[in-house]
Amino acid sequence: MTDKPHRQASDAYWMGYAVELANQGWYSSPPNPRVGCVLVRKNRVIGEGWHAVTGHDHAERAALADARNRGASTQGATAYVTLEPCSIQGRTPACTDALIEARVSRVVVGALDPNPAVHGGGLQALEDAGVETVAGVDDVACRALNPGFEQRMRTGRPRVRIKLALTLDGRTAAVNGESQWLTGRTARADGHRLRAESGAVLVGRGTQVADDPTLSVRLPGDGWRQPHPVVVDRDLLVKSDARLLDPERIPIIFTATDDVARVAELERAGAHVHRVAHQADGVDLDAMLRALATDYAINDVLVEAGPTLSGALAEAGLVDGYVFYMAPKLLGSAARGALDLPGVGGLAAAHDLVIERVDPVGSDWRITASPQ
Repeated sequence: MTDKPHRQASDAYWMGYAVELANQGWYSSPPNPRVGCVLVRKNRVIGEGWHAVTGHDHAERAALADARNRGASTQGATAYVTLEPCSIQGRTPACTDALIEARVSRVVVGALDPNPAVHGGGLQALEDAGVETVAGVDDVACRALNPGFEQRMRTGRPRVRIKLALTLDGRTAAVNGESQWLTGRTARADGHRLRAESGAVLVGRGTQVADDPTLSVRLPGDGWRQPHPVVVDRDLLVKSDARLLDPERIPIIFTATDDVARVAELERAGAHVHRVAHQADGVDLDAMLRALATDYAINDVLVEAGPTLSGALAEAGLVDGYVFYMAPKLLGSAARGALDLPGVGGLAAAHDLVIERVDPVGSDWRITASPQ
């Protein structure tokens, strides 16, 4: 084996290890990206780390601290990082400075930072300091760590996924309105993990009235990051004692009304009320999503709405993925359907999806799909 293929294989191996480290922060690191870093010298790990919580050490600084704790010298080491090291001062100092000060000789990067303020700048800062750099190693796996963050940085809006629990005949509630519980306990717990990895859970006014949900993560153990509860309420009719109005979770209500008194009442209850433009029968959904990205740094929005809002998002081309939990039940044609899609008059206008995964979850099935 020549030296170049040997080095490429070694780089791929250690980058895979860095990806595993990044996954340690899957639920806790957002809205910052999930990043892992491993420091290697003479084919041995001398330090490792990942970004655990926003405001705490980035992965590179965590790995360097680990090396110091091990009493290992980082001079001449190679740093494998899943995302391009930051070169600007944020809540924490620039990671490029830390790597340069540690006198590493080589930095191998998986994905370039999609943040325009950093993109390429981290590698350039390292190269200017005489550090050898390599980029694009296992880029697909590294980018898969942060699909929502990447979308927010590149497009200015978060990744939007619709979660639906439905029967095999595509119904989400019985004729009498009953919908709890279509799916089993395992599927419901899996849905709570989707909430835990999302920055916001979105419902419409109809779902809020019918279910009075908390939209919280309810999983065993402590320390789960709670998403922002978000309600689309054109006329601002949500009651001030709604269960999702928990000030600690910063509930957000998007409306088209100018009712100053109602805004004040809901803000006293802990809500953040945003007025966006009225559009057709609701609010400007694109403007709403961009506000979530800009004002709240939301990477991922999980939609748990009824057929009207879910269908409106799909019709507007604002849905990036679907997670269907299918229960082995039949409710018949009179039961409630999954999405209202008035624009679909025939097969030619159907919303085509690509099925990415089909997984058993207890007695149900989870189907992960995305627009074609």
